[in-house]
Amino acid sequence: MSAYFRPLLNTDASRPVSALILVGGRLWFDHVEKLSRNSVAEILPVTALPNSWKERLCAPRTPIAGVAMKAPSIMGILNLTPDSFSDGAKYKSTDEAVAQAKQLTHMGANFIDIGGESTRPGALEVPIAEEIRRIKPVIKKLRGITSVISVDTRKAAVAEVAVALGARLVNDVSGFQFDPKLLPLCAAQSVSVCVMHSQGLPETMQNNPSYENVVLDIYDFLETQIVRLESAGVPRSQIIADPGIGFGKTMRHNLALLQKISLFHGLGVPLLLGMSRKGFIGKVTGEEEAQNRVIGSVAAAMFGASQGVQVFRVHDVKETRQAFDMWQTTHFGDFYG
Repeated sequence: MSAYFRPLLNTDASRPVSALILVGGRLWFDHVEKLSRNSVAEILPVTALPNSWKERLCAPRTPIAGVAMKAPSIMGILNLTPDSFSDGAKYKSTDEAVAQAKQLTHMGANFIDIGGESTRPGALEVPIAEEIRRIKPVIKKLRGITSVISVDTRKAAVAEVAVALGARLVNDVSGFQFDPKLLPLCAAQSVSVCVMHSQGLPETMQNNPSYENVVLDIYDFLETQIVRLESAGVPRSQIIADPGIGFGKTMRHNLALLQKISLFHGLGVPLLLGMSRKGFIGKVTGEEEAQNRVIGSVAAAMFGASQGVQVFRVHDVKETRQAFDMWQTTHFGDFYG
């Protein structure tokens, strides 16, 4: 692709007549940043926006697994692993995990993302049977929960079990590169998917990651994978894209992606950000303990919301929901009391 266009977003009530509405929501833009690999960035009015980009940036996003994409949604994290970076081994029994899932729903989670394999930097692959053993009893006991169940897995055999038990979203951190059987399974089961970018496997992904242009390289990867998903039978309307903060990226890469995140609306799908308690937040704030990065995580999520991101994968659901509710109220006058 020779040129990319990032909308410069605004929430001001005084919207110019020439402004365009981002993805049918509340944010608008009347200028874009034109990016390319061979020239410096330039700011242009929306009248210079190609029709193909205008269509993708403005088309309303359809609900994902029944969850509307008009306001920030929360995906609560439920790691059933002994070694996840922030909450490994926290839930030692099925009943504890089920209670936590129900608590996340009560706190305002639209999705519950259940994973049986840690993909933190340096983590080793978990055998399929063990991954299934960890997640199966929990998902089984969550039938009827109001939050959408998402399964965080790279493996078709694990996803097949989860979907059979009621999971409606498959969240693959490998971007459908790890298991060739996963994509056809998702298409056959008509489930929604999240395609994420990662560079390398978790065991090695932080060993000197490099890019020619991190923002544009990842945009191109996600566009290629979305087209691949469509060709296999997964409609674009049921795909979420995640640039993969922290997966094969340095702090500088992560910050560049966050700062330019509105570019990714050009993919024509809802966006997900998973930044909760991650190491780059610790480096920015000086907080070494992951559990103590709540405020930094919420601040990063609020910036994402200001850039139109639709889904946020977080540990701290209650705090993030409070922040989003205040943001909605102060910017748009919404009040839920």
